[in-house]
Parts: sequence; C-alpha cells; structure tokens
Amino acid sequence: MKWITGAQNTWCPGCGNFAVQHALKDVFADLVAEEERRAEEFVLVAGIGCHAKIADYLAVNSFYAIHGRTLPVATGITLANPELTVVACAGDGDAYAEGLGHFVFAAKRNTDITAIIHDNRVYGLTTGQYTPTSYTGFRGRSTPSGVKERPFNPIELALASGATFVARAYTRRLDHLREVLRRAILHRGFSFVEVLQICATYNNLTAAYNDQVYELDGHDTSDLNAARERAREWDYSDGAPIALGVFYETEREREAWPPMGRLPDHQRREVVRGVLEGRR
Repeated sequence: MKWITGAQNTWCPGCGNFAVQHALKDVFADLVAEEERRAEEFVLVAGIGCHAKIADYLAVNSFYAIHGRTLPVATGITLANPELTVVACAGDGDAYAEGLGHFVFAAKRNTDITAIIHDNRVYGLTTGQYTPTSYTGFRGRSTPSGVKERPFNPIELALASGATFVARAYTRRLDHLREVLRRAILHRGFSFVEVLQICATYNNLTAAYNDQVYELDGHDTSDLNAARERAREWDYSDGAPIALGVFYETEREREAWPPMGRLPDHQRREVVRGVLEGRR
C-alpha cells in the first residue's frame, strides 16, 4: 500500500514534522503487516498549524478539526465506531492553549484515542509567537523582549489529569519515536505522546535537545510517583536532563459514555434519527 500521498509537501527543510509523518507511516504499515489491522481502520485527526498538513501527506482516512478541537472530534469518531484506531495530531499551541480543556478531559475520561502533540514550542505557521511550553526568555514576534512567564509541564499535567499512557519522544531519535508511537496506539485508553521537535525557522533547539535528552532505563512504568519524579526533572526552561520514553502506563475503565458503535444497527439508526429529528 502507498502510505504517502502525492500532495506537495510545504514543510520547511529540517522540520521535525517529517520525522513524525514517517514514524507514523511505519507504525501503521507494521500494524497492518503484524497485527492484522486494516489500513482503512486508521483515522487521523489534525488541528490547525504546521503539524496539521500531515493529514494531507499520509494516505489514511483523515479529518481537519478547527484550532484546539482535535480531541473532541477524535472522541466523537471513536464513540461512533470503537473499531477504528483514532490518532489525533495537534501542535503545542493547538493542544495546550486553545485545546487545553479538551486535553484534560480526554485524559480524565480515558477516551480510547492516541494524542500525538508536535511540540516545537512556538507557533510556527503564524511566524513565531510563544506557546505554553516556550522557555522563559524566548524572543518571538509577540514577545520581542522575551517571555516573562514560566512554561508549564505537559507530562505532569497529563499524569494529574488521569492519562493511562504518558510518554515523550524526540524526532531525532527515530527508532525510539517509532517504538513509543506503536505502544501508544496499541494501548487501550487515552494515550498521550509528547514529541519534542524543532521548528527549523523560528525555534531551532537541536543543539540543546541533542545535549539534554536521554532514554529512560529501568524505570517502572506502573509507578505513578516515579513517573511524576521523572516528569519534574526538566521544567521546559532549564538545561536539565530530558527523559524520553514511557513515563506511565496502566489500565483503567475507558470512556463512561456508551459508544454508539456497540449498539445493534437498528438501535443505532434510532439514535441517529432521534438526533436529526431533534434538530428540525
């Protein structure tokens, strides 16, 4: 199967989105070959921002959501048909600013979707404004004197919100990125993968990341307190070591709302008919 479309790619040379695109392509292909998944069962939901073009470039079912609304759309899709494998891609501004409430509640409800956050720590599409994870002192188009705020820590936030799979990867460690994405997609429940990537034009942190990142080894992914400790090692602003890998993984009851896809066909038609008639 051809996994990459013929759409013209307009990402900047060196953009971290290329790595996410090809890692996802490889994971989808492996799941088809090894797990008897069907390509048409994958659904990719993207938001607004440079990352969102991945919906044009990967040859799977896809949906463009509005800014900050990837997770509600992904939630609706998985409720309508729980047999689908739903992956939501969002940027850091998309997920942590406009969509922050949706992020927290998707984790709280343990909705069965995989959230991949392309965290370049800047609004690249709109030419360089700061986001919730930009480091203190970052100079961008909206903060020429430097950001005065402290960034927040999405790993800690996901753990506090109840996410049952929490991980971080880095685009320049492609094999590790593939491994983490595969585990996240196979996890049943809300999976959160923060992908550190550079913005080659407005926030190139390659040298810092190459120097600071390390892969977790010997870490107990069932220990929530250990996960929190690892998450706090780096505050997104200092030069501390940056842990990569799965911080936490557990099983918990998923979405409390009954997925419509589990209803018999005649009941499902009645539900849909009722919704449509209610709108007349």
